[in-house]
Amino acid sequence: MAGKIRKNKDITIGKKRFPNWKAPEVRERAMNEYHWMVQYKDKFKLGKYTDIGAFTYINAKNGVVLEDGVQVGSHCSIYSYSTVDGLEGEVVLKENCKIGAHSVISPGVTVGKNSIVGAFSFVKDNIPANVVAFGIPAKVMRKLRKEEIS
Repeated sequence: MAGKIRKNKDITIGKKRFPNWKAPEVRERAMNEYHWMVQYKDKFKLGKYTDIGAFTYINAKNGVVLEDGVQVGSHCSIYSYSTVDGLEGEVVLKENCKIGAHSVISPGVTVGKNSIVGAFSFVKDNIPANVVAFGIPAKVMRKLRKEEIS
């Protein structure tokens, strides 16, 4: 089962963007009101003030955790299990990280706190906190400056 989501009182960006945020209803293999879906919903953990774009697919067979303030662009795929190569593992998107549209997150990957993954990236390895990463496969391009960290 996926890990427990940390409580953090300093999620200011998410609160500003969504002052009346409420968790969407997540049904098994069905689009929700925001047009994204989860398979294995019982192993999916969603933090507060998250934003997931339309047509994103989340396979949580081995657990997927989206911590507070996470943003996932439209048309992304997050896999905790891959039938192609047999990879398995929990996926964790740490607090305030951002995943660009059309990106793919592989099983067992953690994206660090505040990190930004560029659009159309394939993330097959962990991404540390406070960096910008992109590409196929995604690679760290630089560290975020203090003023860029929200």
